[in-house]
Amino acid sequence: MKKLIVFDLDGTLAESKAAIDKDMAERLAALLTVAKVAIISGGDWPQFEKQVLGHLPKGSKLKNLSILPTCGTKFYQYKTSWKQLYAENFTDAQKKKIIDSLNKAVDASGYKAEKTWGETIEDRGSQVTYSALGQTAPLDEKKKYDPDFKKRDKIKQHLDKLIPEFAVNLGGATSVDVTKKGIDKKYGMHKLHKILDIKISEMIFIGDAIFPGGNDFPARQSGAFSICVKDPDETKRVVEGIIGSLDDGHFKKGF
Repeated sequence: MKKLIVFDLDGTLAESKAAIDKDMAERLAALLTVAKVAIISGGDWPQFEKQVLGHLPKGSKLKNLSILPTCGTKFYQYKTSWKQLYAENFTDAQKKKIIDSLNKAVDASGYKAEKTWGETIEDRGSQVTYSALGQTAPLDEKKKYDPDFKKRDKIKQHLDKLIPEFAVNLGGATSVDVTKKGIDKKYGMHKLHKILDIKISEMIFIGDAIFPGGNDFPARQSGAFSICVKDPDETKRVVEGIIGSLDDGHFKKGF
């Protein structure tokens, strides 16, 4: 029986940097009544507050919810309030090297955007994220930028050579995430196992970037049963199926 359902955020539960809609909020609240739930995303803690936590129905079983910002490099649990359990933060020297390398890689790729909305590089403490069109770019523009990930893959190829000691993954609609080597969503899955005492085989991971180089792919590499979705609407259908299966007291094989 599956005991923990783990989600990516952007592209899976909600559109890029947008809030979950009412239907998704209700499905998550229902899922929390029959299983533990975790969300792992490249976004930092404020994004979770803005996109998810502020939209869940009153009375949701938050004690069954774990939040892992910045691809699992941070971990939050709810007791009587939200508490951070750990953070794998960069040193100032590491941040400088990553930011310098990002600028070089973007220039070398030939894909530097002519128009941007806000800062393109964000220091998230335990992760540095490059957003090709800026932090506040309109969703329509972000969707058009790199739907097949080819532009960002070119940037990643340059980064892999410039900073081989760090992990580089692609996520969201325009993002390139840099974390410490070995600290990614696979690391987050194993942290969930250790902290919640739930076996990897008892977890399901749901994300939209489960492919080599995608920032959801390390979660699959943990050995968890994984479901790749194309958008939040498909996620809703998957969640409905899981709730039905868990309500029946079992998880249907091959779901």
